[in-house]
Amino acid sequence: MTDKVLGVILGGGQGSRLSPLTQTRSKPAVPIAGKYRLVDIPISNCLNSGIHRMFVLTQFNSASLNKHIKNTYHFSHFSTAFVDILAAEQTVENAAWFQGTADAVRQCMHHIVNHEFDYILILSGDQLYQMDFQTMIDAHIAASAEITIATIPVTAKDATDFGILKADESQMITSFIEKPKTGLEDWVSDTGEVMQSEGRNFLASMGIYVFNRDFLIKILDENPEEKDFGKEILPRAIQSNRVLSFQYEGYWTDIGNISSFFEANLGLTDEIPKFNLFDSTHTIFTRGRMLPPSKISGTTLIKTVIAEGCIIHASKVEHAVLGIRSRIGSETTIVNAYIMGSDRYQTLEEIQVDVDAEKPLIGIGDRCYIQNAIVDKNCRIGNDVSISGGAHLEDGDFGLYAVKDGIVVIKKGALIPSGTVI
Repeated sequence: MTDKVLGVILGGGQGSRLSPLTQTRSKPAVPIAGKYRLVDIPISNCLNSGIHRMFVLTQFNSASLNKHIKNTYHFSHFSTAFVDILAAEQTVENAAWFQGTADAVRQCMHHIVNHEFDYILILSGDQLYQMDFQTMIDAHIAASAEITIATIPVTAKDATDFGILKADESQMITSFIEKPKTGLEDWVSDTGEVMQSEGRNFLASMGIYVFNRDFLIKILDENPEEKDFGKEILPRAIQSNRVLSFQYEGYWTDIGNISSFFEANLGLTDEIPKFNLFDSTHTIFTRGRMLPPSKISGTTLIKTVIAEGCIIHASKVEHAVLGIRSRIGSETTIVNAYIMGSDRYQTLEEIQVDVDAEKPLIGIGDRCYIQNAIVDKNCRIGNDVSISGGAHLEDGDFGLYAVKDGIVVIKKGALIPSGTVI
């Protein structure tokens, strides 16, 4: 299957709903689970499925993503495997940037077709799930489909946020509607007894597609004005082509906004998390950093995930994710928070200079209280700082931090002076 399938990961969107985490980086480059990047999820799913040739399409704020991929995915000289970046480029034929998911693939097709493959797997760069694409491709081949769409059963409440599909007895998709607000009763599907018992009666598109090579080239060439797969290409193809629904029933979440991102990360601290980082058959690959083990002194830890290289003197950390190189001072309490850590350690000389200048060090100071918050990388939070997110806070951008759905997001590299109360 390695030689028959080529993966394409869409990583070019602006990701404005995940702002301010996407102010200086693209959505797929956002750190997740303390040590990974979002793009590691689809790449790892491909590698675990035996798909070893991938293109990542980038556009907005792509420097951080490009650097991560370049430093992470290296293969043997005797292998055909690769993870290559295709950045949006202006050409003689096309002076425009990517206008949508289909347009991105169309503009990069002259690079993609230089490789031999029978099927192309198109993925989003901002979803959290563990899926065996081999099973999906086998179903695609067995059904003689031209397109296969991965679908997931959702409840009526969630259906209004997705493209909803209907399929016949052979799982061929017969109709499609984008984010229906009314008339949901007409879109109920037979999702199986287990899913129906949970009220998950609607088939939602996961934004994961398999195309036959020649069919994709043809459909993109025929309609150059169509820019998006979900809104234009697929609804039209469903009317006249064999489009298969591949139902997936495992854990999957679209990291669409700050709230879903926050919940997905804190969900990793559950006793049995829905997204299993400890499953050796679904390894999540990322950059191999030569970091020391984390050092913890006098801290009560409750439901906490800690990445490597941390130095923690906090009094309590509860229901939290601490990213690489996190430094937390004494008598500090962290509750319901994602601390992303930092990109480097300060030297002893740098620390002394900052202490003499009464400037907060990189990390979190002493006697702080942080709750319902995301602290982006390389932040300097002084002593006696209190950050308490919640419904009582008004959403908005306040310079060094933003509030989204009651969650306080401290921006990357922000300096929060000692004694600050948010």
